[in-house]
Amino acid sequence: MSEAFRKAMANKLPQLPQTKAPWADEDENGEEELEDEEEGDGLGDLHAALPPATKYGSTDLTPLSASSFFQQALEVTPSSSSNSSSSSNATFRVYLTPPTVQSGKGKGTYLICHHGAGASGLSFAALAKQVTQQSNGELGVLAFDCRGHGKTKTSGSPELEKDLSSPTLLSDFLGLVEHIFPDSKESPSLLLLGHSMGAAPILSASPILQKKGYTIPGVVVLDVVEGTAIEALPLMKTILAQRPSNFRSVIDAIHWHLTSNTLRDTEAARASVPSFLIPAVDDAGPGGKQVWRTDLLATEPYWEEWYKGLSQRFLEAKCARLLVLAGQERLDKELMVGQMQGKFQLEVMPDTGHYLHEDNPSSLASTLVQFWRRNTRVLVLPPKIGQPGVPGMKPNNVVKRVGEE
Repeated sequence: MSEAFRKAMANKLPQLPQTKAPWADEDENGEEELEDEEEGDGLGDLHAALPPATKYGSTDLTPLSASSFFQQALEVTPSSSSNSSSSSNATFRVYLTPPTVQSGKGKGTYLICHHGAGASGLSFAALAKQVTQQSNGELGVLAFDCRGHGKTKTSGSPELEKDLSSPTLLSDFLGLVEHIFPDSKESPSLLLLGHSMGAAPILSASPILQKKGYTIPGVVVLDVVEGTAIEALPLMKTILAQRPSNFRSVIDAIHWHLTSNTLRDTEAARASVPSFLIPAVDDAGPGGKQVWRTDLLATEPYWEEWYKGLSQRFLEAKCARLLVLAGQERLDKELMVGQMQGKFQLEVMPDTGHYLHEDNPSSLASTLVQFWRRNTRVLVLPPKIGQPGVPGMKPNNVVKRVGEE
């Protein structure tokens, strides 16, 4: 790793504020609850037990319910009885907004989002809301908590919850997709999006799903490049060490994410941050001390495999490709050559951090909707000159070349 690159990465580390906020001892509840939900893949309305409004200055930091961003929620336990590649020991929390499909216009498209390490499906909440609005509801959105994150529960050994190896992430993702959409011929088309760690399973899943008959119009990778990610791995422990180990409350955690510039959009933070946390063992609930839901240091054995071979898999995808980066991040050699050859679309979002989908959801949604429309729209070409049906041409007309008699 070059010294210049090391310093550049170090300068990007947030300056962390004190973890105690003025309201730290107030009673807050950031938990979103599902009621009357069936087992398996039953659909249920999203409900929330939210605290009274809590403000810091003029900014309201009250946690927001998932129902403000998604229409439905599911509890999905993939099993060998489905068409899934393998059974799962996890029950996944899934959030979705189905697409609005007009008669005669196919089965619609879902944007399926896989979050990064330490985040959750609700990190896509603000983006989902914007995608729904900007596509007039025609592009559906599905996001989920992967194992060891959010409200997904894993049965069996505690070690299974911590297994975030690439094969496990891929198996979980395939199992989830094939359980929700068991018939590839009747399935809507699936636009796959992965942020950071989430890029690995979606890129590996794309060719597998295509072979099984699913329509994959495109893959989207958010803010991860293989070369720079692997080069920055030695700094990961430093980055994680700068995070507080706990918070006095959910509100305190939202405040820290915003003041440390970890997240930059207040609405997105109010929706996602509560799902990153769980009550500490010695505290009664979400109004008390909170700790991180996912132990990121425990995932260190998997860091390199998440990113190794990522550029090659991205460039080899048999569909449209979109790479969205935060700021002027450098591409590795493979991606630089691929960009020069026009093999993928590259978008750079200035003034955003690593969680660009939360920092500027409106701008990213605009890019995604345009990408979706461009790669799913059926292009009807006009008939060739001289072909029957062309206005002004008689069916039996003979077009002679210049100079012919």
